[in-house]
Amino acid sequence: MRSSWSLFLMLCLMISVQAQEDERPFKDVNQDDLGLVNDEFQELFFEALKQKGIENYEKAIVALRKASEISEDNAVLYFELGKNYRELQQFPAAIENFQKATALEPKREAILVSLFETYASIQDFDNAISTVEKLIGFDTDYKEDLANLYLLNEDYENALQLIDQLDQDLGANSYRNSLRRQIYARTNNTDAQIENLRQSIAANPEQEKNYLNLIYMYSEQGEDEEAYKVANELLESNPGSSLAHLALYKFQLEKHEPEAAVASMEIVFESEEIDAESKFKVLNDFLIYVQENTEFEDRLVAVAEKLTQTENAPGLYEKLGQFYLQKADRENALRYFKLGIKKNAANFELIRNTLLLQVELQKFKEVRSLSSQALENFPSQPVLYLFQGVALNKLEKFEQAESILKDGLDYLVDDRRLEADFYAQLSLSYSGMNNAGLANEYRAKAEKLLKEIN
Repeated sequence: MRSSWSLFLMLCLMISVQAQEDERPFKDVNQDDLGLVNDEFQELFFEALKQKGIENYEKAIVALRKASEISEDNAVLYFELGKNYRELQQFPAAIENFQKATALEPKREAILVSLFETYASIQDFDNAISTVEKLIGFDTDYKEDLANLYLLNEDYENALQLIDQLDQDLGANSYRNSLRRQIYARTNNTDAQIENLRQSIAANPEQEKNYLNLIYMYSEQGEDEEAYKVANELLESNPGSSLAHLALYKFQLEKHEPEAAVASMEIVFESEEIDAESKFKVLNDFLIYVQENTEFEDRLVAVAEKLTQTENAPGLYEKLGQFYLQKADRENALRYFKLGIKKNAANFELIRNTLLLQVELQKFKEVRSLSSQALENFPSQPVLYLFQGVALNKLEKFEQAESILKDGLDYLVDDRRLEADFYAQLSLSYSGMNNAGLANEYRAKAEKLLKEIN
């Protein structure tokens, strides 16, 4: 069985519906959800939502129990009871209430999701499986969750059959390949699996997934030469296969065949049947290779820029930025960091790195603009106030700098080095305002803190 931590990670991938409901309790529950109920019921129900919102789960349960005395046949009520019991890790009570809710509204997807994840959290995989089988009627994407549950329940035969079916219907992806490799590792029957795959290839040489599975098998066993041969067999039997190149490029790099490797990578990047995650991994290998083989840098940039246009993967820009940063090409690093922020304005670490580069390149108007925008999303991050204060001081907007720096100090907690930076910038602000007394006072504060730190 998986560890509880691995199980938790698995659950995080499949509870977005529930997370959305919990984040918006008042918006997602209204009069229509509750049905025909009186004012007292509504008051108790929405009091329960309020208490859950501030994590007073016991009080929420009390209010919902009182509401159940008024109206027993209300699925939303039992759904909320289940969620509160689950927050308290009272899983039997949570399951009981989810079951009551499902009995009243058997076609409500969110309730079944909550029931499924609760079964999974206590490793009751049989019931989790039966619940996911019902969810497949809502969305066939739940079949991947079912395959994972078969694996967790050590039902490897059904897991492999379902993974193969999904690969045939949807094409291979890295997640299912990972499941398959886990099954092979757990069964320790690699010889039989290899022979079975060889037979499948002989019977149906046009079926790409069998080649890919065999490549993974050989790779896992450290038989890279055999894996390389199978990749070439795939290309011979399917000359237009982009998946063959997904396997080949790594071997070509290891064999010091850079032209062939780069050509394979370009085919992978242009393929519509290869998922973004796999392409991202290829790009990362390409970046590492180009650091030692700079003659391919132009081709790297060309295919990467093309990839960012076809895949919704803002992390690609950040990767390119880091690549140029390692080469001390700060202007190009900054260029890609800024493109990454345009795609994902909620990436705080990327924003911070971009601001550092802008300060280093003395682009203080850009620092002021970006830090101002970032504060709208991260109003309690003191370092953003510091960046803005630095920019305003450099732009000789000293009074504005003083104001923003003092605002930032209110959010500072137990970071003496950052506090010293704030004091140093305030000293500059007061110097700019010709207030020598306060300038000296804050300079002394900064120096004192730095001495204590060092």
